[in-house]
Amino acid sequence: MSRSTRAPEGRPEPSLTFRSEIVGDNRDRTAWCLDHGAVLVSRIAAVLGVLSLMDAFWPHRFRMLYALTSVLPAPANAAAGAVVAVSGVLLLRIARGLRKRKRGEWQLAVLICAVTTIANLARDDRRPIEAIVTMVLLSLLLATKSRFRAKPDPRSRGFAVRVGLQFMVVAFSYGLVLISLPGHLGGHVSFLDRVREVAFSMVGLGGSIPIAGDHFADTLHATLLAFGLVAVTCVVVLALRPVESAALLSPSDEQRLRQLLRRHGGRDSLGYFALRRDKSVVFSFSGKAAITYRVVAGVALVSGDPIGDPEAWPGAIDAYRQLVEDHGWTAAVTGCSEVGATVFQREYGLRALALGDECIVSAAGFTLGGRSMRGVRQACARVTRAGYTATVRRARDVGADELAQLRVAAALWRGDTAERGFSMALSRIGDAADLDCVVVTARHDGELRGLLHFVPWGTDGLSLDLMRRDRTSDNGLNEFMIATVMQACPSLGVTRVSLNFAMFRDALERGERIGAGPVLRLWRGLLLLASRWWQIDSLYRFNAKFQPAWEPRFICFPAARDLPRIAWAALEAEAFIVRPRRLVRLLGRAG
Repeated sequence: MSRSTRAPEGRPEPSLTFRSEIVGDNRDRTAWCLDHGAVLVSRIAAVLGVLSLMDAFWPHRFRMLYALTSVLPAPANAAAGAVVAVSGVLLLRIARGLRKRKRGEWQLAVLICAVTTIANLARDDRRPIEAIVTMVLLSLLLATKSRFRAKPDPRSRGFAVRVGLQFMVVAFSYGLVLISLPGHLGGHVSFLDRVREVAFSMVGLGGSIPIAGDHFADTLHATLLAFGLVAVTCVVVLALRPVESAALLSPSDEQRLRQLLRRHGGRDSLGYFALRRDKSVVFSFSGKAAITYRVVAGVALVSGDPIGDPEAWPGAIDAYRQLVEDHGWTAAVTGCSEVGATVFQREYGLRALALGDECIVSAAGFTLGGRSMRGVRQACARVTRAGYTATVRRARDVGADELAQLRVAAALWRGDTAERGFSMALSRIGDAADLDCVVVTARHDGELRGLLHFVPWGTDGLSLDLMRRDRTSDNGLNEFMIATVMQACPSLGVTRVSLNFAMFRDALERGERIGAGPVLRLWRGLLLLASRWWQIDSLYRFNAKFQPAWEPRFICFPAARDLPRIAWAALEAEAFIVRPRRLVRLLGRAG
């Protein structure tokens, strides 16, 4: 998932310049007030939502149900509980958005509080606790209006209206067909009156035409009102769903990133993957540093360290922070180095947690000799005896026809699984802008059987992007191709190669040692269980064959409560979790 950030050998790590403690403290204090004010408002809204739900499910204990039914006609009496229940659900949904300081949720919360306050004042038998909570929430919302500035997703609104109209069409069709069935009307009723009856029933105001049978009439009106509630709920929920703006790296932004990588790309083996064209980018004010990210499930997910001059990293982080606050996203960084985690913690206040280790192999020290390399040596000898050959070339030296063949083979060998990768995959081969990439091909009797693709890591390094092989090829082919590229490093001017990322490597390694505690053994057991689906253990053991140096990588997050959401977003970004296509179309991701 991630790569390393070591300075080229022989060069000292550049110093990092930070702002004064006073400026940082003032900024942190302001952020603390904004965040905790939104938390307080969201919790009060959640309490009000719970009270509304209790009103719906315990109508004899609370009075809201009767306050509603006293002003609605009889057909709505059977569904009044559903009205209150949906109101409670919407309040709880609004509470979640208020935590993100969403402007749309603030407006809707003010409207609900105003209507609820008027309803409480109009009651004959008021509920004081609910009235007090409503008034407190409304006062806080009005007092903190300026804090709720997070932008909504403009594309959500059109989609939400479209879904609402679809529900209305279904409801109208259902109501008209049911009313028109023989024996259900108490006399002649025009088509226009039937349409009016269906429309009024969807808001609880039906009963203007004669319908035969009280049971049928109550069922019809309650069902149509439920349709109306579902339509309104879907429109509101979809309009307030997490922003997932279109991720697109423009040609001009890509060119600016390439200029930064030419000057500072040797710091981070993950840097070149910032050139994925399904990411967005934000630059520092000076333009000397940048952060690339993708928004998934409301999380602005960054992979690796900022790109560019470390002296300008704080400016890029400030720009990223402002972007996150403007849209109400959750900030998160996956796979950053220790230096990167330190800067994100210092400049943004994010917490850091060890995620795993990156496998770095030195070209100068690589050899197939020795007992520790026996497994790799035997695999290479077995594949060589079987008649396999490997070729290492820069992408510029590979013909267009062969590149097209490689793309087809890579897709074919992937099978039905999704194209994985976000933080350490480029997701393209043979692009005209990627001529410095290295391609390793393995053939048997002239037929392509394996493929490795590496991206540049500065001027003297390579970072593994793609590893594919024909499933019918001999075991050990991947080891053979890696050994071949390591032996070709001197001719390529390469001194270091970054291979796969080993998630939770330290836990896997220490958990199998003698004397490991019960907690560590349990954690290792859970990782081994997860390896049945995600190859956590097998990938670590494959990397360990090459006797690498391990570079730690971290995940940065605002608070522990955000970790489940961030973990889901990261797994989805890496395509370990794939939404069903029908669900994706239904949710209609913006962009």
